[in-house]
Amino acid sequence: MIYEIRELQNLLLKKVKTKYKRYFFYKINFDRLTGLIGARGAGKTTFLLQYLKENSLPLSKKLYISADSIKIDSLFDIAKDFERDGGKLLIIDEIHKFSGFENDLKKIYDFLELEVIFSGSSALKIDNSKADLSRRVVVYEIEGLSFREFLELKNGVQIKACSLEDILTNHVDIAYELSKYYTPKIFEEYLKFGYYPFYFDKYSNYQIKLNETINTVLEVDIPSIFNIEYQNIKNLKKLLLILCQSVPYTPNINELLNKLNMGQDYRTLYRYLDYLHKAKIITLIRPKTKGDNIFAKPEKIYFNNTNLHYAYCDMPNIGTIREVFFKSMVFEHKVEIPKQGDFLIDEKYTFEIGGKNKSFKQIANMPNSFVVADDIEIGSGHKIPLWLFGFLY
Repeated sequence: MIYEIRELQNLLLKKVKTKYKRYFFYKINFDRLTGLIGARGAGKTTFLLQYLKENSLPLSKKLYISADSIKIDSLFDIAKDFERDGGKLLIIDEIHKFSGFENDLKKIYDFLELEVIFSGSSALKIDNSKADLSRRVVVYEIEGLSFREFLELKNGVQIKACSLEDILTNHVDIAYELSKYYTPKIFEEYLKFGYYPFYFDKYSNYQIKLNETINTVLEVDIPSIFNIEYQNIKNLKKLLLILCQSVPYTPNINELLNKLNMGQDYRTLYRYLDYLHKAKIITLIRPKTKGDNIFAKPEKIYFNNTNLHYAYCDMPNIGTIREVFFKSMVFEHKVEIPKQGDFLIDEKYTFEIGGKNKSFKQIANMPNSFVVADDIEIGSGHKIPLWLFGFLY
């Protein structure tokens, strides 16, 4: 079995490119058991193969396993055989597709000396009712390409990321320096096609690949993680089409139930929304007082990124696109919906999102408030170009 796995591994290693590294490549501190989760298509597999290829261990001591390419009855048995042959580093891709992986990981951690890195769907949650992994595993979550990374890949350049504080205090100078990379046309290209790294795969049609990716999430990943029957997947797809019509959507739960013909089954609807949120198809902003309670009515529902809008919605609203872009770029910060303005970040900064003529009317007299404006290259005072927030990571 290990021989067959190595053959597939070697084929993949010949294809993987190691020149470009994503924003998280140097941020992950590997432990004995490290998890990497993120949206399908965000670049997890490429990262794992890059790390495997560049790790200083001899190839004989490294092994990559993918649930997409081979059927394995027991991860622990494979790991045990691999360690017996001198193995040191085991990488497991798409782990959520291995039944009972929690117990296998626990046994590997407790009885073997291997370093293990695994990846899974962003919807993956370690079920501690099956195995006590919380104190054993460190999990990192990754996002799709930022506008900065998109420009680096497209133009073959290196661009330093900016902190939120840098942008708020020095945005005029920063925008002036970075404007050599920015044009409205290239920003529009990113909004439509630039979030997922496979845009740069010359052998695939991006729109077709994106639709295939979404369908795989809905039809394979979500059912493999959550208790949802396949025939109910159609409701998830219908829900996405409904959200297209009025996103950013302040949800009317009764209206959604009626459109989905779900009667008064509130709890199932809330579960559907939570599944899509965890799978990074949509983003739910929940009330501050409710925390992560999945049965709390969300304050806003967005698609996870602007590319999904163009994939799902016939005529995306430009105001929605602006808000979704901003929200997707500030993922490392705490995001809430304020009484005035569009977003409250880190319980301190209020942002109003709009076009170049957007005024401060909605956030007048608000401390630490900013207008984030599309269709401008350089800002002034508390008016900041929207595109600049694409350099946060």
